[in-house]
Amino acid sequence: MSKRMNYTRKKRDIIHKGVVFDLIVDHIEYPSGNGSVREVAKHPGGAVVVPVFENGDVLMIKQYRYPIDEIIYELPAGKLDPDEDPEDCARRELEEETGYRAERLEKLTAFYTSPGFCTEKLHIYLATGLKMLESGQRLEEGEASISIETIPLKKALDMIASQEITDGKTIVGLFLAMRHVGELTVN
Repeated sequence: MSKRMNYTRKKRDIIHKGVVFDLIVDHIEYPSGNGSVREVAKHPGGAVVVPVFENGDVLMIKQYRYPIDEIIYELPAGKLDPDEDPEDCARRELEEETGYRAERLEKLTAFYTSPGFCTEKLHIYLATGLKMLESGQRLEEGEASISIETIPLKKALDMIASQEITDGKTIVGLFLAMRHVGELTVN
């Protein structure tokens, strides 16, 4: 039994052990004696990369996302492998999804994507000193729809306002990049 701030966990059921996340159902009891259920998507977390060229352009991907049945703009990102350092994941995903390597990675932040039901924590990195790899992209089978586009940071921010960019991790990453890259790249 787990004792937390204002409840006691009475029972835990692992409903599904998945490739991307596990589904957990916890039965809890409040100090009042009332019971409740908490459903949790247990996710290993991931890394997000904001690749910015010297001129302030951002390297973005467009990819088909099965759950929403749409092609959307995103920053390169991926799930952490077991015991993988988030910075190593960021480097790997940048190279695989875009075919670029970064000379420098700077951690901007880490945040929980939806802590009301999910444990996923994303680590966002600014990538600079971008160099194209001779090998190019190394896409997994499910990533075959990925294409890359270079977009001025200012335009990407406008695309958020016009709802052309709707992915949460991408929105957070672009706004943080604006802060770190400086006003010269936004104008």
